[in-house]
Amino acid sequence: MSIVTRFAPSPSGRLHLGHAYSALRAWDFAQQQEGNFLLRIEDIDFNRCKAEFEDLLKTDLAWLGLRWSEPTRRQSEHLDYYQSIAHRLETDGFLYPCFCTRKEILAEIARAGAAPHGSEGPVYPGTCRDLSEDERTHRIKSGRDYAMRFDLASALEKVGRSLTWSDLENGEIPIAEKDWAELGDVVLVRKDIQTSYHLAVVADDFLQGVTHIIRGRDLFESTHIHVLLQHLLDMPQPIYLHHELVTDQTGKRLAKRDESETLAALRESGVSPAEIRERLGLLRD
Repeated sequence: MSIVTRFAPSPSGRLHLGHAYSALRAWDFAQQQEGNFLLRIEDIDFNRCKAEFEDLLKTDLAWLGLRWSEPTRRQSEHLDYYQSIAHRLETDGFLYPCFCTRKEILAEIARAGAAPHGSEGPVYPGTCRDLSEDERTHRIKSGRDYAMRFDLASALEKVGRSLTWSDLENGEIPIAEKDWAELGDVVLVRKDIQTSYHLAVVADDFLQGVTHIIRGRDLFESTHIHVLLQHLLDMPQPIYLHHELVTDQTGKRLAKRDESETLAALRESGVSPAEIRERLGLLRD
């Protein structure tokens, strides 16, 4: 089997040490296995992503010594592809329209007294799941905005509830009932971009033949959704590795929104790629 890894940043700011760690882990694994390393630009958040950040992140990655095949895949150029995948899921009965605003969802959760909390926040209480077909059609024709949510119950009934996925370091990872409860019916087609991270990443990893997905521990729970989608869409399941997150001196994970120290700033201060590797504990043999 030919090994393919990828690094898939969003061009919404400058890269920091956390990005460097993830990219280098994926790059090193591909090199060790004589495989292929891909760069994919996940730029479907049109409010935050900017073309200039794409150029800058490529500069940062090249400075670290990474190389990838061109042209680089940009998700914003393939919305029709994602929409075709969504249409297939909807036709098969695994998506339903949700007309709720975030404010309405939080109000419904407050009325219920409590709701499970997952990695993506409070779990959607299923307000629109049981709307009649007539009511859905009426609301759509009246011009109401809506997203498309993943009907987890229908999906699990189709593929079974005893799903696992393969972890590069820890073997088979079973998905427990509580994992599904903490995820709920996630949005697979957003109102504004007609796709979502979950849908686009699964579709792209399949299309690009990615065999090993090496990414941060913060996306561990998302893997449950991705594996379920792969089963429904008859896509091969990659092998995963969720590495630890790089944190600051207080133990807080690095994030663009917190203006964490960027690779560009480190480079301009005279830090070398070798020193970056040493700081991250990624010294080459």
